[in-house]
Order: sequence, then C-alpha cells, then structure tokens
Amino acid sequence: MIKILHTADVHLDSPLTSLALRDEGLRAGIQAATRSAFTRVIDAALNEGVTALLIAGDLYDGAQRSAKTAAFLAGQFERLQAAKIPVFYIKGNHDAENPITGQVALPDNVHVFDGRGGKVQLPDLDVWVHGVSFNGRHAPDSLLGKFDAPVAGAVNIAMLHTSLAGAAGHDNYAPCSVSELATLGFDYWALGHVHKRQVHSEAPWVVMPGIPQGRDIGEAGPKSTTLLTIEDGEIAVEEVPTSVVTFLNHNIDVSGAENDDEIRQRIRHSLHAPIEGLRPDDDAILRLTLSGQTARHWHVLRDRDIWTETVSQMAEETGRLWIEKLSFVLEAPATAVETSATEELGRLMEQIAAEEGFAAQALAEVDEVLSQLPSARRAELMSDAEALSALTTELAEAGSEHLFALMKGASE
Repeated sequence: MIKILHTADVHLDSPLTSLALRDEGLRAGIQAATRSAFTRVIDAALNEGVTALLIAGDLYDGAQRSAKTAAFLAGQFERLQAAKIPVFYIKGNHDAENPITGQVALPDNVHVFDGRGGKVQLPDLDVWVHGVSFNGRHAPDSLLGKFDAPVAGAVNIAMLHTSLAGAAGHDNYAPCSVSELATLGFDYWALGHVHKRQVHSEAPWVVMPGIPQGRDIGEAGPKSTTLLTIEDGEIAVEEVPTSVVTFLNHNIDVSGAENDDEIRQRIRHSLHAPIEGLRPDDDAILRLTLSGQTARHWHVLRDRDIWTETVSQMAEETGRLWIEKLSFVLEAPATAVETSATEELGRLMEQIAAEEGFAAQALAEVDEVLSQLPSARRAELMSDAEALSALTTELAEAGSEHLFALMKGASE
C-alpha cells in the first residue's frame, strides 16, 4: 500500500480577514493560522506514513518577504526529510511573484518542478510524479503540452495549477477541461488554484483539494488536505482535516419567542451546534443571523447594538466561537394589525426611499464617505457602479428599518 498526501493553496502567512479579529485575544491566537494548518498537513504526512507530499501551487501568498516564513517552511520540510518523505512542488501564480521562492535553500527532499515540466519516479516504486510550474504570475494559455507522456505500466500522477474551465473568484489561469485531462492517460491529476475542494472525476481522478485554512467568510466551512491510497494499481481518496479556524454561517430561529429571556435561551442553546462540528482544539468565526417571527421583533431591532454585544459575549463564553457579524432577519407576528401612525410613517419612509431623487442623493453621499477610505478597502466595497448602487440600497433599507424600529419599539 502506498499513501501520498496532496495539498495546494497554502498561502503561508496570508492574513485572515474578519471583523471578529478586532478582538485582541482572538487576533493573537489565530494570526498564524495558515502556518498551523500547514503544520497539520505535515503532521498528517508523518502520521499516515506517506510516501510523498504533493503541493500543487501557491505555497506562498504573493509578495510576502518574511524570513520567518522561509525558516518555518524549511523546518517543516526537514521534519519530512528526517522521515525520508520527498516533497513535490509546483509554483502557482502567487509563488511565481514571491521574492522568497527560489532564494531559500530548501532541504534536498524537496523537488521543485520548473516551467519546462518534468517527471520523477518515487524510489523503488512504479509511481511517477509529473509537474509543470508557472514561469510568471500569469499563465493565460494551457500548460498541458508541457507534460511528458505517462510511463507505461506505472501509476502516473500529474500536478497542475489551473482554474480548469473557469471558477468564480479565481483568475483564469492554465485553462483546460476535465475531458482534456482525462484523455492524457494519467491516473491522478493533483490540481491547485481553486480554494473550494472538489472531486471532478474518479476515472481518472481529478481532484482540487481546496485551501487547507479558510481566510474569510467567503471560504467558509472546515478545510482539508487529500490522502491518496494506492493498492494493486487502484487509487482511493479521502479527506484529512487541517483548518484550525473555521468560518461558518449560522442561523438561529427565534420564531414564537415571547420575551427577551426566551430569545437569549434560544441563542445560547443554538450556539452548541457549530461547536459540535469542530475538532477539539479548533475555533470558529461565525456570521450569525437571527431570524423568524417574534413579538419582540421591533424591540430587538431597536436595541440591535445591545443584542449584538449580548450574542458576542455568549459566543466568547464558549471559548470556541467568535462573532464576525450579527444580522437580523426578523418579522412581526403574522396576526399583527398595522394601523398606528407609526406604521403609516413607516410606509411613507418606504415610498421616499424608492424615489429617484432620494436614491441619487443617497448614492452621492455614500460615494463621498467611501472616498475617504483607503483605496484597497474602497475597492472591496465599491468594485463597480453596480456594487455602489447595491451598497447604497442596503444602507438606506437598514437605516429606514432601524429608525422605524426605534419609533415602533418606543410606542409599545
């Protein structure tokens, strides 16, 4: 039996992005999350007694220039060297632009494929590893023509950093299709670049292992590396968990709650669910939503700042959970009759918000506020005119709802 571990998109020292990191204790504990996740990859390789480790690109995270990163990486590879485990590594778009890459003397158990491509046989085994690295930051054309033909009668593994036919949120690099990969005769395609794990094919295996440590709510859920087991020429694949901090979306339904004590009890009880899915030593950062119909609808919206702090404290008391953002999607009970002057004013505010003149003025004011932000943050919030319009609408609706909640809550 032969075991091989396949990972990609480690993005060493890439910062985790979350509003929850404003908490000093949390920030100090997870600032090295990508390193900790990579350490778990190495731990898994040693614990499983693998024959090799494959890193399919983006080991680094852009133009990071930390000597500590280089020293950490060399130390982890030396752990594998002591166990006589070779590492096969191809450069992706982030590696190609990183000044550390190629300047650090990595242990001699690390084989880095270059842009010309090549193949290496695993010692004393009929298993060959093929790989092609990026020559620069961009690879707009297919790299498939640089692969040697598979070795007849052997197990052939090919490493490629690619977006395949395209993936949302990822640059279109080294494009190719799964059907093209299948025709080349390799037994396993060890891919990288797209951060969501996906098994695209099992005959042959075409596997994108995903990122080993999520970095924001857009990379939610537990992350892993992929373990190949080769026996009698057949390949089996399984996930090995690696992330130390998990980003999660979590909803708490408070429908029917008649008072604040009941809402608090629902929240406290519901916070057990995300903990149950975590490994014993792991933390989670939650984007939490309170939803449902409750008689306390307007009161909660009126006091949303108090509830936000209350929920954050409940999460922190678990010692495992941290709130990134709390959203309110609450409704008044269906039997409520809206006849008061407050409801009439609420309908009037909705009409005003829908007027073109109001929308234009709101758009100008939001644009003015955003212009005061650093360019990088401004680009995140306002990538184009459509994004600016959507943000303005969201802020106007939130402001109207909050003002109405203040009036409604005060009148009851």
